[in-house]
Amino acid sequence: MVYKPSRKILDKYADVLVKFALNSGKGVKKDEVVFLQVPESAKPLLASLQRSILKSGANPIIQYLPDSMYREFYELASPDQLKFFPATFMKGRIKQADHFLMILAETDYHELEGIDPRLIMERNMVFKPYMDWRNEKENKGKLTWTIGLFPTPAMASEAKLTLRQAWQQVIKACFLNYQDPVSKWQRVQGKSEKIRQKLNKLQIVQVNIKSEKTDLNITIGQNRQWLGGGGRNIPSFEIFTSPDWRGTNGYIYFDQPLYRQGNLIKNIKLTFKDGLVVKSEAGYGEKYLQELIKTLNSDKIGEFSLTDKRFSKINKFMAETLYDENFGGPFGNTHIALGASYKDTYDGKIIKLTPKDWENMGFNDSSVHTDIISTQNRIVSATLKSGKKIILYQDGEFQI
Repeated sequence: MVYKPSRKILDKYADVLVKFALNSGKGVKKDEVVFLQVPESAKPLLASLQRSILKSGANPIIQYLPDSMYREFYELASPDQLKFFPATFMKGRIKQADHFLMILAETDYHELEGIDPRLIMERNMVFKPYMDWRNEKENKGKLTWTIGLFPTPAMASEAKLTLRQAWQQVIKACFLNYQDPVSKWQRVQGKSEKIRQKLNKLQIVQVNIKSEKTDLNITIGQNRQWLGGGGRNIPSFEIFTSPDWRGTNGYIYFDQPLYRQGNLIKNIKLTFKDGLVVKSEAGYGEKYLQELIKTLNSDKIGEFSLTDKRFSKINKFMAETLYDENFGGPFGNTHIALGASYKDTYDGKIIKLTPKDWENMGFNDSSVHTDIISTQNRIVSATLKSGKKIILYQDGEFQI
């Protein structure tokens, strides 16, 4: 018999996403509009999400996404169809929505294997204006979003788990085994907030990540702040910032596989010089990795993140970045993102800055944001503005 989570679990899950994650950890408000993007395979959760939104007094708009249609699109679409961008529809969607809630429920992790990676990258570029419009509204404080996972048999199989085991990771990670998971999330966010505040008081200039296969220096940059929690992604135990990409030097190895748009990449090693990826290697999927890095500004870092194992209950590889970038396990995890920076890591008034201002501060702008994860034991040290050096993170825990 195929495992199915109970309605009670799904209703709790929906409440975490709707009544906690959206609106930056405060939940939706009466009369707000929530745009739901839910795949066909996650239909049981869709019913719970709609109930939670309606009970909160908000209004759902549902985009129901059929499974396994992407490959045929790339096989049949003409060059003009690949470049088509429904600008009027996309602008209207952003104008109408107060919140976006997306559920990931992959049914074929290898759907796009064999498709020319350049076509996929070009299609990403077509939709960059949409993401720019979304980010602009978010940066004005008028839009929030969150992402959740609905494990499928395909996902469980890819992670070498049973479907029940995959769901147990979700239940533990999202505190759905608690009577009131929303309250639990609020308490955890409070603990994360204390670490975030300490990090921001340290005035970190540079960090060094060192392990058996990694020695990487990252310049944090001026006017940066560390962020964490806040409802973007469920679960979210990471604490992160968007560094000055120009000050990245050294090399880093990622032991976790990366699934990107139907393609698998394993054993990634990146070498940086003066902020640029000058060498990219992979034990599997190297061609796709290199095409990804050729995308405009995808050869630069957009995020640096650490997850403290004391917060995260995730202890198994899940074949899904949303969970793997929050891996707790014995040593927590480090991840960096190639591509777009998060502008809300700027410690000031975002709306006053011009594109040139962002460029001058070393914030990266790209159509992609690709998180790559390492769970190896490592020491992260920090150089402070005063010149003092400290151990920031060791054995999977912050040391501050």
